[in-house]
Amino acid sequence: MRQRPDPMPRFLRWRSNIFQAPMFFVITGIFGSAALIASIWAKTGRTQHRIAQAWARACVAVSGARLKVIGAENLKKHPVAVYASNHTSYMDTPVVFATLPFQFRILAKKELWSIPFIGWYLYRSGQIPVETESSRGSLASLNAGVKALRAGMPLFVFPEGSRTPDGVLMDFMAGAGFLAIRAQVPLVPIALSGVYDLLPIHTSHFFPCEVTLAIGEPIDTTGMTMRQAEELTQTVRSRIADMLAEQPVGC
Repeated sequence: MRQRPDPMPRFLRWRSNIFQAPMFFVITGIFGSAALIASIWAKTGRTQHRIAQAWARACVAVSGARLKVIGAENLKKHPVAVYASNHTSYMDTPVVFATLPFQFRILAKKELWSIPFIGWYLYRSGQIPVETESSRGSLASLNAGVKALRAGMPLFVFPEGSRTPDGVLMDFMAGAGFLAIRAQVPLVPIALSGVYDLLPIHTSHFFPCEVTLAIGEPIDTTGMTMRQAEELTQTVRSRIADMLAEQPVGC
């Protein structure tokens, strides 16, 4: 497996600056506009989600990444679940949308709603903003997520809350466990590897490589109480850490 070189070769930096990064923004603008227009008549979010999947596949293709999926059968075991993943890169979201074959909603930082095109899509497609600056706002966001789950909509969350600065798995917040227990749906661990090397935080240069999305066995929450939310959070973090340890170092 290859690891991201430091410094990046000049050719890869030039290719990112001249082709890949501009194409990423063009693609985002085109598909973001399409999702905005579609939202005028498409009220369920299904059309916007299909547009997001097409956007994600285009972004992954432009990045040069080779996408590998492990444990896809675990996506079919439950129609509604909370999917929790480590957060390594801006490219995590395209990789997830390009891979998961069903409609879902994401919980994301409220600040993303202010970004042109991305924020417009998030708002018009029914994604759920998380208020991180107040406990009351965070609870309201989580309750909105529980409502979506009970209505039959799967949810995707990044329990770390932000991208890792060094590729190392960070501590998890208890939101994913809270959602799964309150809605009494399974919590499914997902491990992303290689995406950090593809595009780490604070860089705009892509390093084309293989990225892996591994889906673990769903964790049943039937009968669990809110007192077990922290325990469940630690369990899903441990499952993700184990899956990452099974992947080769690098990408």
